[in-house]
Amino acid sequence: MHNTPLSAEPVIFRPTGSKIFPYATREARRWIVLRLNDFPEHPLYTLFVDAQHVDDFDDAPDNWLLPSPGAPSALSAREREEALRTVSGLEAYGAETGTPCRGGFCSCSQRR
Repeated sequence: MHNTPLSAEPVIFRPTGSKIFPYATREARRWIVLRLNDFPEHPLYTLFVDAQHVDDFDDAPDNWLLPSPGAPSALSAREREEALRTVSGLEAYGAETGTPCRGGFCSCSQRR
């Protein structure tokens, strides 16, 4: 993963309470949201910055701090709504390029 526009400083993600978009953080007034994909059929994560697809990857950079899977949301209701609104409609892998996975070999069709 080399395309991420995030700082070299630690990036602390907070749980959102969403099963599809489990982690988000705000950096430089931008929402950074991770989508959990149907691994191994697709990369484990997709990174979005203010709704723009940035990268797909399996292993997060060492300076990223991700909470335990399934941790309760640490965002306020307003923050959670704001973060998830930026990725609304991007639940299926590939939706960000206009070619959402239709499933068949993964669970993407169940994510819409």
